[in-house]
Amino acid sequence: MNNRSKKTNYHINKVCIKKVQKKLRWGVDSVKAEKIACNNKKFAEEKGYWDTLPKFKKTIEIAKKTGNPIKFYDSVTSILLFVAPKRRTMNDFLTETKKHGWPSFREFEIVKKNLIELNNGRIISKDGTHLGHNIPDGNNRYCIDLVSISGKKLFNKKSKKIKINKKN
Repeated sequence: MNNRSKKTNYHINKVCIKKVQKKLRWGVDSVKAEKIACNNKKFAEEKGYWDTLPKFKKTIEIAKKTGNPIKFYDSVTSILLFVAPKRRTMNDFLTETKKHGWPSFREFEIVKKNLIELNNGRIISKDGTHLGHNIPDGNNRYCIDLVSISGKKLFNKKSKKIKINKKN
């Protein structure tokens, strides 16, 4: 996220501002999402979880055929977080995702205003939802838990920004 993003030393409370959506996209398990996206600072969904979801794989196939990117929304607050692929093919996105085991986004695929990168590389939404980590490989590479970005777009809803408490 570099200079255009918010890097901070802040500590984020462990609890999401509200519950994970009950019905997430692609058949993602909302109980698993609650465990990973909320009340969590270090755990991730199992490697390759995204590849076990037929509905997500179907969405990928549709995106390949149409050339349209997939929009990924916060599983708690529905804010837009990622749009992929951009400036690369779906096959490139999938190759990287398969290699690392989690959806892997690049700088140009993130919605910067809605993400915060903590100094330890942990990525959260501006609303505090745990998303994953930035694991650079020469460039920023955001390895993100699909359970945290499988929200449905909700209309006429404004996100409530959480209070961020400093912790040294």
